[in-house]
Amino acid sequence: MEEIGKIELRHLTAKDYNGLKESMVAAYENWRDSYWSRESIEKLVRIFPEGQLAVLVDDKIVGIALSIIVKYGMFEDTHNYNEVTANETFKTHTPKGDVLYGIEVFINPEYRGMRLGRRLYDARKELCERLNLKAIVFGGRIPNYHKYAKELSPKEYIQKVRQKEIHDPTLNFQLSNDFHVKKVIKNYQEGDKESQDYAVLLQWDNIYYEKKPSDITINKSIVRLGLIQWQMRPYKDIEELFDQAEFFVDAVAGYKSDFALFPEFFNAPLMARYNHLNEADAIRKLAQYTDIIRDKFLQLAVTYNVNIITGSMPYISDDNQLYNIGHLCHRNGTFDTYKKIHITPDEKKVWGLQGGDYVDVIQTDCGPVGILICYDVEFPELSRIMADKDMHILFVPFLTDTQNGYSRVRYCARARAIENECYVAIAGSVGNLPKVENMDIQYAQSVVFTPCDFSFPANGIKAESTPNTEMILVADVDIDLLRELHTYGAVRNLKDRRGDIYEVKYLK
Repeated sequence: MEEIGKIELRHLTAKDYNGLKESMVAAYENWRDSYWSRESIEKLVRIFPEGQLAVLVDDKIVGIALSIIVKYGMFEDTHNYNEVTANETFKTHTPKGDVLYGIEVFINPEYRGMRLGRRLYDARKELCERLNLKAIVFGGRIPNYHKYAKELSPKEYIQKVRQKEIHDPTLNFQLSNDFHVKKVIKNYQEGDKESQDYAVLLQWDNIYYEKKPSDITINKSIVRLGLIQWQMRPYKDIEELFDQAEFFVDAVAGYKSDFALFPEFFNAPLMARYNHLNEADAIRKLAQYTDIIRDKFLQLAVTYNVNIITGSMPYISDDNQLYNIGHLCHRNGTFDTYKKIHITPDEKKVWGLQGGDYVDVIQTDCGPVGILICYDVEFPELSRIMADKDMHILFVPFLTDTQNGYSRVRYCARARAIENECYVAIAGSVGNLPKVENMDIQYAQSVVFTPCDFSFPANGIKAESTPNTEMILVADVDIDLLRELHTYGAVRNLKDRRGDIYEVKYLK
């Protein structure tokens, strides 16, 4: 080895992937294709950047330590690697957990013997103490066990390693770093032939741990949703529309709601003044209000301390294309934008709308959420992509004129809640607009859907409004119940997917 110039310990970044892969292939030369995917590393860095550590020698990645935070009571000491990582989707990670769970540590063989692994372990211990977590837990390999498997049980092998009668590079290192053996687990990680599919459950206890007080936290478990079933009615100007909107925001905020959901095209009554134009020109006139309405809702979000999903409104892009967009106005004064992906035949023919091309979750102070506008919820691929990005709540602002159109939205939304193990909230408009072409009648019943399992309503309906009546619907949803469902559900739709024979792939 050439002379070492600099050793650095820092947080891992997505840009480190190529170097990580190169060292990991070298570290696991007996395991074919045993390296993390770029998507997995990017996700870990995104959801828990503090827990992903890298050690560099002369600016080269030579070792890493990857971690998540879990509620250990959901697993106890009988679990396997796929369970604790949710099949490497990391949906088990929660900032409200009590244990730092190690999911990977390796050092490039060329750089072993330099105490680099100890640096990673010490950094993990400091993180555990700083985050006030009870312990560090992980399943450790026993890579030399295959040499003794015919003579010794795993228990006997561990005892001889402790007594220095057998050298196991991994277990020896972990014991010397103050980790104690809790349990031997069979079938912890598939394919570990060197360990004969055994793993040693190891734990390091944080002696400085203090039980956390039950005060307000940023990452909430109970999230309150306020759905606005909007009555279509004529408005003489935009200020009158704002008065009605503020009334509803004030009402849901009065019930301490975390989100207010408005319907698709709730501002359509403003098109009445353009009824002398054809439909395509009229909706482009309506688009001139979109930024104004967004700014007003942003002000209301801050004033009333509620995240506002603005339903949707027409928007003209710089290249003169017409889109159906909405905004999530955060109560911290920022906003995110989303677009309708799938345009109905009528929207294309009458209005000339174009579909968006971007699918992602939006990070909020209540966790990651997804938003799909009306017709989009009828395409299960979109919500599955969002579920793979840890979406807990899917919001669906919609506009339907007839009951059969509403039924399509309703039953597809209900299915999305089951198959993605998430909550789905839908909100629409009611009433009539006799002076607005192509917007004559509306039918809606706003609902909050849940998965169907023992911790949820048997019919998968948390709450629903009175059909075709202007009102608000307020409902609480428990995010922790979703995490329990992912692990202990009677069926586990996300976990049991057959990734070996099919996948949903986002092409962007």
